[in-house]
Amino acid sequence: MKNLSLPIRFGLVTSAVLIAYFLVLAMVGKHTNPAFSFVNAIITGLGIYEATRLSKLENKDKFSYTEGFKTGIITGFIATVVFTVFFLFYATEINAAFLPELLQKITGGFNADIGMVTFVVAVMGFATTVVSALTVMQLFKKTRNIAQN
Repeated sequence: MKNLSLPIRFGLVTSAVLIAYFLVLAMVGKHTNPAFSFVNAIITGLGIYEATRLSKLENKDKFSYTEGFKTGIITGFIATVVFTVFFLFYATEINAAFLPELLQKITGGFNADIGMVTFVVAVMGFATTVVSALTVMQLFKKTRNIAQN
């Protein structure tokens, strides 16, 4: 359980930051602009980076590429699942006009149900998680260069 506590903790913190960012955008009326979702990738990447960095600091001898990647994936997946559940709740219970407005801006009026949009949000989060975990691990992997300066 100790191996999972760090990614779970950082996954929950990352999801809280994602939700806070979304709510701030909603307060200023920018939450339907898809360009602002790029910041979600940065937030997720920073959460994965911090979880992986602390994992490496705690387990210097046992830290491997696989362990770091696993930490990043678990962190990002937890953040994605929690944010997706929040997104579903927001779109159905808090602001029912959000989904039609979002679809109008993104697709020009394509009619989609909440399930499809929620699925897309989850897939985007999972894809961001994998890319971020692979990117972060390039910083933390052990080098096998022959000549080191």
